[in-house]
Amino acid sequence: MMYVKAMARPRLRLITVKLPELYVEGIEELVKIGRYRNRSEVIRVAIRDLLKKELWFREE
Repeated sequence: MMYVKAMARPRLRLITVKLPELYVEGIEELVKIGRYRNRSEVIRVAIRDLLKKELWFREE
């Protein structure tokens, strides 16, 4: 039987961000329709995807 070691959950850090109302409404709609659990998750996924695209996996 193969056991998979659970990945340690990364330490989260609180930051404050100001967003246009339209962005907040879109984020809240994604949570409302059940696509994400909460607003923080939406923002984390969006930032992760941006970093993948723009920084971590750039084609040079």
